Amino acid sequence: QVQLVESGGGLVQPGGSLRLSCSASGNIFRVNAMGWYRQALGQQRELVATITYYGRTNYADSVKGRYTISRDGAKNTVYLQMNSLKPEDTAVYYCNADIQRLGVPSGVDYWGKGTLVTVSS
Repeated sequence: QVQLVESGGGLVQPGGSLRLSCSASGNIFRVNAMGWYRQALGQQRELVATITYYGRTNYADSVKGRYTISRDGAKNTVYLQMNSLKPEDTAVYYCNADIQRLGVPSGVDYWGKGTLVTVSS
């Protein structure tokens, strides 16, 4: 079994910052790409940021310059530093990872349960 567990969501005022974390655990051989997605109420889930195994990053235009994705390979953990938050950043943020389990030749997509980020005064 493999699990992704997010933490760090909450309520923050506009202009504030939050840091999300997501840790993968279980029968893991290798964690490949990791990323964050978000889904606002009544909207489709959208990509926020991704990071490859080698550290190459990709961001949605709406968060470029404000968010930073990083990872700790030794801990199988991905982080999302969110600065200059806006009310439109309010959403449930989901962690995603391509994980290769022990004894399995290829990776499989896993999702966390999500953590709510609310930006409001």
